[in-house]
Amino acid sequence: MTAALQVTVGSHTDAGLRRAVNEDSVLARHPVFVVADGMGGHDAGDRASAAVVAAFAPLVGREVTAHEVAATVQAAHAAVAEIAATTRRGAGSTLTGVVAVHHDGLLRWLVVNIGDSRVYRLLDHRLEQLTVDHSVAQEMVDAGTLAREDMSTFSGRNVITRAVGEERSAADFWLLPVTTGERLLVCSDGLTTELTDEALRAGLTLGGTAEQTARALVAQAVAAGGRDNITVIVIDVTAGGANTSFDEVTGGLSSAESSTVEVATVQSARRRAR
Repeated sequence: MTAALQVTVGSHTDAGLRRAVNEDSVLARHPVFVVADGMGGHDAGDRASAAVVAAFAPLVGREVTAHEVAATVQAAHAAVAEIAATTRRGAGSTLTGVVAVHHDGLLRWLVVNIGDSRVYRLLDHRLEQLTVDHSVAQEMVDAGTLAREDMSTFSGRNVITRAVGEERSAADFWLLPVTTGERLLVCSDGLTTELTDEALRAGLTLGGTAEQTARALVAQAVAAGGRDNITVIVIDVTAGGANTSFDEVTGGLSSAESSTVEVATVQSARRRAR
């Protein structure tokens, strides 16, 4: 089943204009496409994000289940917590991305998120954010006290409420169909701080290859201010997915079914970690 799936992938990262060190890390090798944005300063944030990516590296090049991804998230938590214990300021990282997994006999994307890096999907020229930020700004948007379009300029935009390496920072998971013709964007918040959703949609629909698009989006974010490290993965599903429309795949599983999957995978990971 994995051999039947055909994707083209491009990725690019840049320190931006205001940071001396790039604390982002990226892994974009089938079936794993993840971005980690480290926190804690030089020799902490970059090590934390690298540890997250290193935890996912053993999944590259083989068939993967949702249970294995959940167990990997727990391994990343442990690795980052170990780094944090050796530093005065501590360390942490976001984690976001997609992993192609086999679930109930079907190939699906398992979307995973901790923090405020994001995953988007472009299908039928419509852009949808698949992840939900774990941030103070998102909580204010949910409460109706901050407009979504003001998130990038909000003074507390960098304050997150969950991080890899922190206790009580469970990952959110969503299972979605793999769809032929879709384009996925995985990015750190250095991209979304500088570019609006409409600018992202425009950049993703210009017709360039995945690699060209990843580099162009990073370049646009740098030109717009480059206030943070910027990392982008673009994934094009060219064959092997379902042939469905946006309206048939948006939202993935029902909320009840999605919650069942999340609880099962997280509980499995905790049992394995003991």
